[in-house]
This record gives sequence, C-alpha cells and structure tokens, in this order.
Amino acid sequence: MGDFDISTIGLVIAVVTGIGSFWFGRRIRMKQGEKRREKDRIAAQASETRQQRRARERRERG
Repeated sequence: MGDFDISTIGLVIAVVTGIGSFWFGRRIRMKQGEKRREKDRIAAQASETRQQRRARERRERG
C-alpha cells in the first residue's frame, strides 16, 4: 500500500463519509422544510376569507 497505513486510509474514509452524510442530511432537511412551508401556506390560504383571498390575488397579479 505504499506510504499509507490502515489508520490513514480509515481516517480518509471517515472524513469522506462524514462529509457525504452531512450533505445528504442537509439536503433531506431542506426538502422537508419546503414541504412543511408549502403545507402551511395551503392551510393558511384555506382559512382566509373571500376578501383576503381577492386581496392576495391582486397582490400576486400586480
């Protein structure tokens, strides 16, 4: 294996898997947050009055 011993290879593998795990976890958490925000937005729109809905639609158009 040349100049590398088992502990060096193990350390490299641990760092790479740690970075991969961090990236994957962060990505999943962001997707869950997006879904939660969308669900909250839909719930808020469902509970608004006709007047509030029309005002929101006007804001969105112009």
